Formats: sequence, C-alpha cells, structure tokens
Amino acid sequence: MAAALDDDELRALAELHGVATSYSPSPEIIVAVPAPAVIAALAALDVDASTPDAVRAALVERERELRERLLPPTVVRWTGQPVAGTGTPALPDPFDVLPPGTRLEIDTEQGERHTSVDDLPTGVHHVTVTAPDGRTGHAHLIVAPERLPAPAGRSYGLLAQLYSVLSHRSWGMGDLGDLAELAAWAGRTHGAGFVQVNPLHAAVPGAPTDPSPYRPSSRRFPDPVHLRVEDVPEYSYAELNPRLRERAERLRADVLDKGALIDRDAVWELKRQALEQVVRVPLGPGRQAAYDAFRAEEGQALDDHATWYALAEEHGPDWRTWPEPLRDPRSAETARARARLADRVEFHTRLAWLTDGQLRAAQRAAEEAGMPIGIVHDLAVGVHPVGADAWSQQDHFAAGMSVGAPPDAFNARGQDWGLPPWRPDRLAESGHLPYRMLLRALFRYAGALRIDHVMGLFRLWWVPEGSPPTDGTYVRYDAEAMLALLALEASRAGALVIGEDLGTVEPGVRETLQRRGVLGTSVLWFERDWTGDGRPLPPESWREDCLATATTHDLPPTAARLTGEHVDLREKLGLLIKSGADERADAVADTAEWLALLGSLGLLDTPAAGLPGSDEEAEIQGFHRFLLRTPARLVGIWLPDGIGDRRPQNVPGTWDQYPNWRLPVSDPQGRPVPLEELTASPRLGALLAAVRAGLGHGGV
Repeated sequence: MAAALDDDELRALAELHGVATSYSPSPEIIVAVPAPAVIAALAALDVDASTPDAVRAALVERERELRERLLPPTVVRWTGQPVAGTGTPALPDPFDVLPPGTRLEIDTEQGERHTSVDDLPTGVHHVTVTAPDGRTGHAHLIVAPERLPAPAGRSYGLLAQLYSVLSHRSWGMGDLGDLAELAAWAGRTHGAGFVQVNPLHAAVPGAPTDPSPYRPSSRRFPDPVHLRVEDVPEYSYAELNPRLRERAERLRADVLDKGALIDRDAVWELKRQALEQVVRVPLGPGRQAAYDAFRAEEGQALDDHATWYALAEEHGPDWRTWPEPLRDPRSAETARARARLADRVEFHTRLAWLTDGQLRAAQRAAEEAGMPIGIVHDLAVGVHPVGADAWSQQDHFAAGMSVGAPPDAFNARGQDWGLPPWRPDRLAESGHLPYRMLLRALFRYAGALRIDHVMGLFRLWWVPEGSPPTDGTYVRYDAEAMLALLALEASRAGALVIGEDLGTVEPGVRETLQRRGVLGTSVLWFERDWTGDGRPLPPESWREDCLATATTHDLPPTAARLTGEHVDLREKLGLLIKSGADERADAVADTAEWLALLGSLGLLDTPAAGLPGSDEEAEIQGFHRFLLRTPARLVGIWLPDGIGDRRPQNVPGTWDQYPNWRLPVSDPQGRPVPLEELTASPRLGALLAAVRAGLGHGGV
C-alpha cells in the first residue's frame, strides 16, 4: 500500500471536497487513506493537488469560493422541516444567513414565481438571489415529502431473475410477457404482493455481451432483449421469415429440453432481426401519438441513447475507441452522424418505447391481479464505462475512477466493480438532473424500486485507474439531496423503495434511511447477534422496516445450504478460505443452529425435519415461516427455493469459471423448469400456501 497521508493542508483540502483521508472498517479501527488516492480523487474533481504549492492554492480558492457564494448549488427543504444546506446538515439555514435585504426569486417547476421559501409546492425549483451589493447567486431548491410511501400492510412476494424464468412462449430467455404472467399468477392465485426482478437496464452490445445485469450500458432505458415480440401490436402485420420462429423454438428447446445455458446474444440476434421487420409497420394514429409523447418526454436523453447504439453498430461498443469527434455527443461530427444514421437512430428509439410499454403492461397485470405493490425493479449501482450513459453524460462522471469497496472481513483485497462514479460536484450544479431523470423513468413502471448498494447515496469507494482496490478512498455524496429526490419521485409514483444495505454500513446510514422511509434488506443467514454470542437472531429482534428473505441472487439457494452443496461448489471453484473439511464443518454448524431455533419455535412441520436426511421441503417452509415471525414489512421468497434448485444464479468472485446470469430456474436435479411447470408445481404451491396462510393469520 502507498504511503499514508500526513499533510494537514491536503487533508483540509480533501475534506472541503468530500474526499476521505481515512475510514473505519469497524468501530475500533481507523485506516489512513494513501495520499496518491486522495490526490487522484481530487484530480477527478478538477482539483490540482499534485504539489504542495498546488494544494495551498486550491485550498485558498476553495475557502474563498465557500465564503463568497450566496447559496450552495443545491438546497433541500423537507416539507414541515427547516431547510438544510445540502450535504452538510450541521450548517445553518442558507437562506437565514443571506445578507439583509437580499432579494429572492423562486421559479417553481409548476411555472409559478415566489419570493419566499415558505409554502412552496413539492418539486425541483430554481432560486435566484440578489444581494444589496449586486452579487447574484443561483441554486436548485428541492422540496420533498418528509418520508417515502410506506407499505399499506404486510405482504410477501417472489424474487426472480427474469431471464431465468422462461415459458414455452419465450425465445430462449424469460421476457416481459413471462413477467406479466408470473405476476398475474402469483397475485391472483396465491395472494402475493409483488415480484422482484433483476435490473432490466439496457446492456452493452457485443460478442459476447457482458451477462451481468449490474454492468449496464444505460440505467435510464430498458433492454429490448426482454421484449415479447409477439405482443408488439405491429407484429401481426409484419412479414417475418418463418425461419425466425423455427430458430426461436430451437433456442427455447435448447434451454428447456437439452439443458443448455441461456444465450442472451443468440436471443437478441433473433429478436433484432424480427424487430427490424416489426418496426417497418406504420403505427396507427393512437400509437403514433403515444410514441410522439414518449419521445417528447424523454427528449435529448433518448436521442443520445439511440444515437450511441447506432454509432456502436458502426464503430463497436467502446466509445472511447471511436474516431475522436464522435466521442463527444455534442460535436458537429456526431450531429452529422446522427442525421446520416437516422434510420438506425429511429430503430433504437422505437425499441426503447416498445420496451417501456411492455414494462408498464407488466405492472398493470400485477395490479389487476390484486398485488398491492406489483413489480419491484432493481436499480444497479452504476453503468459500464464504455456504454451509452458514460458517453452521453461524460461531464457528470469522474474520469479515471472506478467504484468498488475497501478491504473488509469478507474480501481482504477489496473490490473494483469497473463502474465509473458520478461526480458529486457536477450533480449538485445540475440539481442532480441525471439522477432525477433516472428515477422518474424507472418509477413510470415500478410498484417499488430496489436500490443496489443504497449506501452509495452517501459515499462511494473510488479506485484510481491502474491501482488495486486497497488504494482507493471514499468520496461523499449529497445524501440529503439524493434522498429528497428519491422521496419526491417515489411519492409522485406512489411507489416503495427498498435499499440493499448488506455488508459494511457507515454509522447513521441505516437510521437515516429508516427515518426517510427507505426499507432495508435483511437476509436470514446474516441476521445474528454480532454484538453478543453470535447466535441466530430471534425473530422478534429483527427490524420492521425491511424486506426479509432467506437468500439472494448472490448467495446459495436454501436447498444448497441444507445439503452442503454450496461448499462443494466453492471448493470446485477454488474460492474456499479454509480447508474443505473446515468449511463443511462450519456450514453444518451454521445450518444446525438455525434449524435448532426453528425447531424450538415449532416451525418444522415434520418430526424428521432438522435431522440428517430430513425433509428438505419442510425445512424450507420452516425458514419462511420464521421470516413471517419477524416484524418485517415485506417477506421475499427466492423463486428457485420453491422447487429445490441447488445452483446460485451468480457466484461473486468468478467470471468464466461459472455460468453466472445464464442459468434457467431448475429442479433439484438441474432440469430446467419452464414457467408453465412452475405455476403448476405442488412443491412451490405448498410453500406459497404456507406463507400466505401465515400472513392471513397475522403470523405463524
């Protein structure tokens, strides 16, 4: 690791720009950040700290800027609460410290003009202040509800990776038609309140495409690979080559009948060819009006998105290797290319609209089936550095930096996720416009939004390009503004927000999220009394404001834990920290402790449950009955748990050693199970019935 920071002026400069010079992986430990990491983070914020003289000059300039500005670039007002300067709650009300006689003009997003910050409507407004000495200042004022919407009552739902849930109608991977059918079945037949899916963001095209849904090209626009082509109204008028349907049937059969991995690239190539024909069918008057309205609403962002995909078809998906003028979305050469590629831009624009429409249809299907929440969409923590968002929003991303995680008890080397971070200063200057528009787009078709690594609203670990993750540092974001915009957009949509807050969490973050109405995430295997004897946490000690689950997409299915197959898999992949024997002994002891607790609570239905060779189905039901004993507002069932699937969808720390993100939901023997069989499965039906009965009686 590089030398630790020991320069007081550099430390002061870093603090004024929200760059950490130390961090605490645990309450009793403070780790100094290497000086090069601090200098690199400041450089990514356009602050020169390369020499002592540069540090001194930058410090003087920053102090002068803060001293002379009339308002910070973004200010937050929570309805019913006093204003707080963004990112610095301890600061006095910025409007109270304006020079006496300062004139205030507030232009609201509703088109009104106000001269006082009192009684403003919720929204993002523009403030102009003029001091008596002639100085002027401008700021974005976010007025937001104090809390996000809360669940109307307790409910349960399914957690699924959409690509893995394919029916006999889909073309080799699960699609939005499958999602609508799954939600309708779960809601209407089993009283489920929601279906949570993986991120459906637009992917970076390529051969092969990065299969991870957490490294998308764009988070704002969805991926048309999820379209059910036959459900597009113009499909019935298109002249499709019959061979396309034959190839679709073969793709589906390869997965469902032959056990092949899901081949996203093959699915997209097939759908692309079909959609090329479908979009040639003229839209009817009503459809055309809806399309025009969508384009008007999305504006420049949609045009940039479609342009990037058209340019990627010509020059490859990494915009950093394109001809120099095309790397700038606002250059004259890019404008000429957009005009020259108008047909391709139109194609990708149309696909964004079609996908948006089917996403809305899935939410409607869930609501019509009686689901109080509907579809829970997943917001990835960042985007791929070569993709559409990184190209079109270059001014908002920190060049030469990547998001990751510092070393911790689970990974001594830290993590580099390969995702460029947003610059907090540029976000503040724009009123967090990219973030605001992202939320607005997602809430259009979401009953709830899960935010991956929700701690990133407060700070992110920046890793300088070419450095190991250990040589990074935290950079702070304006959590007050980020949460205010989240509350504003969620309230407008009437949607819930679930924060993935697993792992190391900065003190105070969970409390702040809970105060604002963001639900947390609690996973059974991690819920232990870590401040005491480390035993499983009894249900009454769990938190209320959370989604409680037995497992997640990054963890072993429950059946694999019960059989110990998760240790066998990790040993095969070379991921064990201890010897195989020691890891198995730990796994057996871990599972035995949980089963003993379940048994003591009377949650295991059969006498054999909890004993070697016992009833696996009864134990899985017991774990979910346990979740219902907690006060958790939401209880999630990992769909593969319902049929005894052993294989995790993703094994962190692997790439090509394991088929991450490419496995269909399967039975205990690894046989793929199509959606039609899932919905008819006695085992899955029994689990859902047990959970529904528990909820219906207020607990079990």
